[in-house]
Amino acid sequence: MPYKEPEIRTVNVTRYVTPLREGGSLPAIAEADDDFLYVLKFRGAGQGVKALIAELIGGEIARALGLKVPEIVFAELDTAFGRTEPDEEIQDLLKASVGTNLALHYLSGAMTFDPVVTSLAAKLASQIVWLDCLITNVDRTARNTNMLIWNKELWLIDHGAALYFHHSWQNWKEHAAKPFVQVKDHVLLPFATELELVNREYASMLTEELISRIVALVPDSWLNDLQEGTPQQHREVYTQYLLTRISLSATFVKEAQDARNAII
Repeated sequence: MPYKEPEIRTVNVTRYVTPLREGGSLPAIAEADDDFLYVLKFRGAGQGVKALIAELIGGEIARALGLKVPEIVFAELDTAFGRTEPDEEIQDLLKASVGTNLALHYLSGAMTFDPVVTSLAAKLASQIVWLDCLITNVDRTARNTNMLIWNKELWLIDHGAALYFHHSWQNWKEHAAKPFVQVKDHVLLPFATELELVNREYASMLTEELISRIVALVPDSWLNDLQEGTPQQHREVYTQYLLTRISLSATFVKEAQDARNAII
């Protein structure tokens, strides 16, 4: 199915349901005014808006490539939200997250992907490895696969640790040209035997226009929280970083192939 340019909906969070105490960012299951449940990622947590930016860009690139990602929405938190929350740590998090946050549709009943239980086709494994090499996603390991099985299909979640170049803006050009050495720990690397085929397909799909449209989704309010520079300047860096990596994709494909050969 052709990729349809996303129109990210905005919802208002109405009820904090329960925390998901995984990692340091304290995401939560929350209900919104459309009566759906979401996994809510807070701008006031951990790495702040950088994790939300990586989640949005990484998730929408994955969707553009035909991979399954839960719907991403912008989630608004009102200043009054959470005042009755008894847990002081959560209350502080909610206060620090007033405004636009990010949420993913909650896949009720989904099971964590386990490569021992569920086998994947070589091409799908290669597609996911290629994606994670592109966006430098360090968080798809055997310890934490960040993949779910829902309705007998594989869904990708949690891309907030990707695009780690933006923690050191001054060196973004250098980072863009580097191989992704952390691919050696990727849970799907042993099954990724079709990387060259996927590279030809995916590199041609991710045009400058498409990358620019995805990056343009990032709200100004998040980009204003970054270091010096205008939102448009930050968008240009994200766009050029990704386009550089796509143009040099043979570099990270070779790194992945070498890492795979070393473990099989």
